[in-house]
Amino acid sequence: MAAQPVGIVLHEASGQLELQWDDGVHAWLGARELREACKCAACENVRRAARPFVAVEATALTQLNPIGELGLQLIFNDGHDRGIYPWPYLHALSLHALSLKSPA
Repeated sequence: MAAQPVGIVLHEASGQLELQWDDGVHAWLGARELREACKCAACENVRRAARPFVAVEATALTQLNPIGELGLQLIFNDGHDRGIYPWPYLHALSLHALSLKSPA
């Protein structure tokens, strides 16, 4: 069974999303990284055109909307609201964030 979230906190001051998972993973994901990781059709089309999207430093999460048992819709201060982030994808992003912080 895929990991399930047990804690979700949007820290407005830092602009980070804190996620705790039932498998013990605990990660902080920045709004900029989450915006750049969006898998909506428009963002994927930009990637396919070999134009990687780079979010501005001031990117912030403004709202989280649960999408049933699927995941979260993340809304950003640049108006982008098309991305649905399924739980397995958020878990993979959490693991990736942890791997970047681990000593080599």
